[in-house]
Amino acid sequence: MDDMQKLFNSGVLTGEREGAQLPPRELWESKKGGVVVVECPQRIPCNPCATSCPTGAIRPFKDINDTPSVDHSLCTGCTLCVASCPGLACFVIDLTFSEDLALFKLPYEMLPLPRKGDRVACLNRVGEKIAEGTVENITQPRKDRTYVVHVSAPKTVVNDFRAIKVVECHA
Repeated sequence: MDDMQKLFNSGVLTGEREGAQLPPRELWESKKGGVVVVECPQRIPCNPCATSCPTGAIRPFKDINDTPSVDHSLCTGCTLCVASCPGLACFVIDLTFSEDLALFKLPYEMLPLPRKGDRVACLNRVGEKIAEGTVENITQPRKDRTYVVHVSAPKTVVNDFRAIKVVECHA
């Protein structure tokens, strides 16, 4: 069974493909603030990631059904695309955060919101815990949209970490 068939059968993204590719590693490891990762492998009529990007890093779509194309060298890690994507398919990863930890800037649409300092379970695409992380910040780049939770977690999970579950809250 090929990767696209697996996606349609399970709803879980496996492997890289057009619309779901990691940034070039050499750029990714040196770009302060991080770079966007877009995992949107299906052609659907949607383009808020491109229309919200202030630098043009997510290229304008020729067709509303296109999958996103990214020029990672233009990305500043601002997270406007993360907050704008209705499919929660955009997130930013900063590999310059520290020697051992990356900073993951993930969309979050649950309540209550975690708080700075909370411990979270780092989950993979199927909801399995793969590490623990710490909430470093919470932003709302668009005041009427999705929150973005900034989580520090081991760099070793960069290819797999895609969501969080709060495990320890600080009141």
